[in-house]
Amino acid sequence: MNRNIFKNKVVIVTGASSGIGKATALEFARNGSRVVIAARSAEKLAELEREITTNGAEAMACTTDVSVEDDCRKLIEATVTRFGTVDILINNAGISMRALFEDVDMSVLKRLMDVNFWGTVYCTKYALPYIVSNRGSIVGVSSTAGFHGLPGRTGYSASKFAMHGFLETLRIEYLKEKLHVMIIAPGFTASEIRKNALLADGSPQGNSPREEKKLKSPEFVARWVLRGIRKKKRNKIMTWAGRFTALLQRITPALVDYVYYLEMKREPDSPLK
Repeated sequence: MNRNIFKNKVVIVTGASSGIGKATALEFARNGSRVVIAARSAEKLAELEREITTNGAEAMACTTDVSVEDDCRKLIEATVTRFGTVDILINNAGISMRALFEDVDMSVLKRLMDVNFWGTVYCTKYALPYIVSNRGSIVGVSSTAGFHGLPGRTGYSASKFAMHGFLETLRIEYLKEKLHVMIIAPGFTASEIRKNALLADGSPQGNSPREEKKLKSPEFVARWVLRGIRKKKRNKIMTWAGRFTALLQRITPALVDYVYYLEMKREPDSPLK
């Protein structure tokens, strides 16, 4: 019988109001963890907190904009005040975009970096001493766009590349302390991220260019997050297509460029010509 390593662990999940973040918070709660859920929507967090506590687990909602450093600091402080420490940090909060670089307003790129990259940096900075002390885990929920540039998503790819560089360097700096750092790339998952993706002018896209019902479920991804932590995985690309892309990138990167171009061009209302 496998020992439940997550029981009574203190876990912070950012971007927990929907999608992968919500599913991951629920999965940790089912495994007996004490879960701190963070996002901008206080209403959605309150609903999730009720759902978790009703099922007998411990949870605390903390309204947080991860692009604001002080919010991230307060998130960690509130967690430590309530539960005494932090064992696992899931950096899941993120936004996407869909526009050509020549058309996009620079504020959109800054917003992507503020949320996807700096949000990870801020939360990690303040949680790090506790996680290192506990030999815990830091997880970055990323994308294949962080392994190879994705056309029409310059800001998204840049922010994920930056996240990767930051987390991989952190892993090396704390090698002797045996800090576990995992980057997980789920691939296309049914969530709100494409509906909320920013267009060239910064307005939300509104409709997803993908058939959401055919995409993998957030619950499936959440189970893999816990499995990856349990097995101390480094980088986990969840789709075969993503793994194949990562391999081909080293062998024939020009082919990957072309395939990505064709794939993104096929999307409805694609900005690619």
